[in-house]
Amino acid sequence: MDLITVERRGKVAVMTLNRPDAMNALGAPGDGDQVAAACAAINADPSVRCVVLTGAGRAFSAGGDVKAMQARTGAFAGSGVEIREGYRGNIHRIVRAIYGLEVPSIAAVNGAAIGLGCDVACMTDIRIAAEEAKFGVTFLKLGLIPGDGGAWLLPRTIGMSRACELLFTGDVIDAKTACDWGLVSKVVPREGLMDAAMELADRIAEQPPHALRLAKTLLKQGQTASYDTIMEMSAAAQAISHLTDDHMEGVEAILEKRKPRFAD
Repeated sequence: MDLITVERRGKVAVMTLNRPDAMNALGAPGDGDQVAAACAAINADPSVRCVVLTGAGRAFSAGGDVKAMQARTGAFAGSGVEIREGYRGNIHRIVRAIYGLEVPSIAAVNGAAIGLGCDVACMTDIRIAAEEAKFGVTFLKLGLIPGDGGAWLLPRTIGMSRACELLFTGDVIDAKTACDWGLVSKVVPREGLMDAAMELADRIAEQPPHALRLAKTLLKQGQTASYDTIMEMSAAAQAISHLTDDHMEGVEAILEKRKPRFAD
């Protein structure tokens, strides 16, 4: 079964992890190719302004397929070298593709986001959770470590102390705790989750498309680049932005006291 579906809602692309019978387990052969292709198509389409990522059924994603781990099949088959290449060529392609989205991304976490599923949610820019959502990085309970880059991203999302607590205990936290810890921005009733995500996505989608992508790039690079590097990148990006039609439209809209009409 295909892992992912993509639906356009105006300027927003809704990506759904679509393996509900398996709680949207990730890591089957070809999953990385599917997600990479979907994200590449979005990056190449200037009409897309925002992405909402959610899960079908009762889970966002329960993470890696534990049954496949037990059977040592799929991504978990073969020698250590082969398993390593399976991570690099498949599972890493999933998280790299989502992290590499050029437009802002929102995870609408509808249920359990565990292990790889939690880390996938963290690869998005903003997370909104249903009241029933749960989060955990339970790799150690399986005798594993975060093999998907979560050890790099989780401390940048919730701070080192919280990240250590979540990883070292294997605890699963509820949506309210996740919000208190800064893992999610907002908790809403399940029936209103997609409405809340789409309302936010639509507000983001009103922004000028070129400047929006540049702004996301600067924020992401700012997590690891030096201050001087970001200052140089900012000057270059701002110079480009000053020469766009959207900049002049924004200026004129302010002076004319009206809502701007940015390019489609």
